[in-house]
Amino acid sequence: MYNEEAKNFGTTMTLGFTLLSIDPKTGTPSTALGPMMGIEATSLSRILKTLEDRDFIVRKPNPLDGRGVLIHLTPSGLEKRNISKQVVLQFNKVVENAVSKSQLKAFFEVADRINSLIANKEVFQEEENSIKA
Repeated sequence: MYNEEAKNFGTTMTLGFTLLSIDPKTGTPSTALGPMMGIEATSLSRILKTLEDRDFIVRKPNPLDGRGVLIHLTPSGLEKRNISKQVVLQFNKVVENAVSKSQLKAFFEVADRINSLIANKEVFQEEENSIKA
């Protein structure tokens, strides 16, 4: 759904999500983006290269850590970030109007529990959950 809308603006959901993850004022350390987004380093490198090629981001040395790099938005990157933000806010508004607060609360409780099971590697750990060959 997000990808369909992103196509209208010449981008993808992944690129929009990455732009939303970059601090528009101070930039974001490149090493923080992967864990923040749940993306592997190789995939993130490819995404950042695409954003750089499209002139949406620039890489600058981190003044606090000479080994690190900060990812900053360019003016066109900030514009695409703002569009991405509006798309997400519009989606949220439609959902909030279509679903009751209690349904939404229950949904997030279930989603949080599922994420916790995954994060704590509880899905395939227990004997009864293991797959039998």
